[in-house]
Amino acid sequence: MKIDANSLPNDPEQLKQMLLELQDKTAQALAAKDKIITEQAIQINQFIERYEIAKRKQFGKSSEQRPGAGDTFNEAEEIIDKADKQLLAEIDSNNKVTVKNKPKRKPLPKELPRKVVTIDLSLEEQVCRCCQGKLHKIGEARSEKLEFVPAYIKVIETIRPKYACKQCEKTGTENSISIAPVPLTPIPKGIATSSLLSQIISAKYQYGLPLYRQEKMFNEYGIELSRKTMSDWIIRCSELFEPLVNEFKSVMLSQGVIHADETPLKVIKADKRSSYMWVYCCGSDSPAINGMPNIVLYDYHNSRAAVCVVDYLEGYHGYLQVDGYAAYGKTKATLAGCMAHARRKFIDAKTVQGKNKTGKADVALSLIGKLYGIEANLKNKSVTEKYQTRQEKSKTIIDKLHAWVIENKDKIPPKSKLGEALTYWRNQKHKLITYLEDGRINIDNNRAERAVKPFVIGRKNWLFSNTARGARASAVLYSVIETAKANGLLVDNYLQTCLDELAKKPESLTHLLPWNVKQG
Repeated sequence: MKIDANSLPNDPEQLKQMLLELQDKTAQALAAKDKIITEQAIQINQFIERYEIAKRKQFGKSSEQRPGAGDTFNEAEEIIDKADKQLLAEIDSNNKVTVKNKPKRKPLPKELPRKVVTIDLSLEEQVCRCCQGKLHKIGEARSEKLEFVPAYIKVIETIRPKYACKQCEKTGTENSISIAPVPLTPIPKGIATSSLLSQIISAKYQYGLPLYRQEKMFNEYGIELSRKTMSDWIIRCSELFEPLVNEFKSVMLSQGVIHADETPLKVIKADKRSSYMWVYCCGSDSPAINGMPNIVLYDYHNSRAAVCVVDYLEGYHGYLQVDGYAAYGKTKATLAGCMAHARRKFIDAKTVQGKNKTGKADVALSLIGKLYGIEANLKNKSVTEKYQTRQEKSKTIIDKLHAWVIENKDKIPPKSKLGEALTYWRNQKHKLITYLEDGRINIDNNRAERAVKPFVIGRKNWLFSNTARGARASAVLYSVIETAKANGLLVDNYLQTCLDELAKKPESLTHLLPWNVKQG
């Protein structure tokens, strides 16, 4: 600020007061500039963090192992005090190094049909090159190759002879014609058999082959089968499967632990712009673990509101393992959190921390890694053994991690990636420790995330559902297919069996539950 010397007062007191006011104004201006610079620095750092996270998601590995990222320097996250160094040293000293075995190719299944081809030397070649003596067989070399035989389509022509009475014809008596009844089929008066329907359904929902591609495939066989016809068949089949899916749901709601998740879905002719496919599951990914049924159910809604999950789980009071979405808190279930989500936040912090640099994120990741190491050793243990081990070992680690979070929450900017991770832990801690209460609960919600993945992969191929009715049909058929897979069944065979049985409208569906079905 430029001051005219002639305008200065002669009185020393007035001059002093003017200088003090000028000093205050200057200090305020400098403070305002410092504040702007600090805010801009924080924004720049946040943009860099977002860039590093986006770069890793786009080009990096999808694994959630502790990564290194670019050379971004974040002073707040690079400060690691003596307590953190001591904690890391303590964790690293207890870690065991595991050596992975080199993978070997598995032999081809013995039950596959085999064609043996023998390639032998000619008689002229069965002579010794040195002495011209005759060679004798000392053994043989064997190798296997896999040959693919393309599928073929055949027509099943059903003939039903008609019968009439000759005597009645002679006397002119009214004669009724006798004929065998039409066999019950999933699509009455249609050309589709249960095998064709199961092929169409599994191709779309298990292998992600859209109907327009299947239409082209059938055209190559000389069959005109439109996607509209196949879509109508799929909806009809979903209506047949609905009672069976309701049986699945009844069994699932009787279980002590349920996992849940949700993912968006595009529905063209829907009331709202955003639709969601909710997934609920229980048991495990492997058949018959601890005698618990493995069930995966999908539920379509044109909303992500809490009423969707509340209505679906009406009356359920067991454990519900979910992520941090608030809608699940409206249910009557006891919520269990997902440690994988908490770990993911710290992995993002590690990503922006810098390549080959050790910071505070490593402390949290190392402690969480120890929790997962304990769970790996408990994989095949009983519910009681899991509970006891978690109380003895896991609880101590979680207490140590929580104390570390509380100690560092005021040292880290809340809008940084590490700050977000610390906030997530503090907000979700009461749910993240629920798994310590019961050996049936998992440490994370990966069960549901793996269950929703087939739908996400399929969605990348067929992109959207045309109507809400089609989306509900997809939910039913995904439920049947994923539940069959979780119980170790061949999906195509299971679909055929169910379609044949459901067409007869049986009074009981117990024999069709996947854990009651035996496939040879």
